[in-house]
Amino acid sequence: QVQLVESGGGLVQAGGSLRLSCAASGRTFSSYAMGWFRQAPGEEREFVAAISRSGLSTRYADSVKGRFTISRDNAKNTLYLQMNILKPEDTAVYYCAATNQILMPTMRTAYEYWGQGTQVTVSS
Repeated sequence: QVQLVESGGGLVQAGGSLRLSCAASGRTFSSYAMGWFRQAPGEEREFVAAISRSGLSTRYADSVKGRFTISRDNAKNTLYLQMNILKPEDTAVYYCAATNQILMPTMRTAYEYWGQGTQVTVSS
């Protein structure tokens, strides 16, 4: 198993940037493909980005492509999400998640382990 703890959320103005981190402990971090999801009030949890075990492959939701960058440091057991040019519609609780699948799934049901989430609020 792996335990995940997100940090780095906060309040930012539209056009600003934030960097989220997800610290992993337990089973070897590099054994998992990782993803970021988000959930706004009254909405379903949606896929944001995913990264392969090695970090060499990534995929993004169309809504964040070109603005967000997912990365990982396997030596530090940490996943990141750099968020630039933030918009009010990016406001949500952001979750990191881990999966044993080799591919980088976009469905939340494919991820076995989840963090507790960190709030991101973008003001207009």
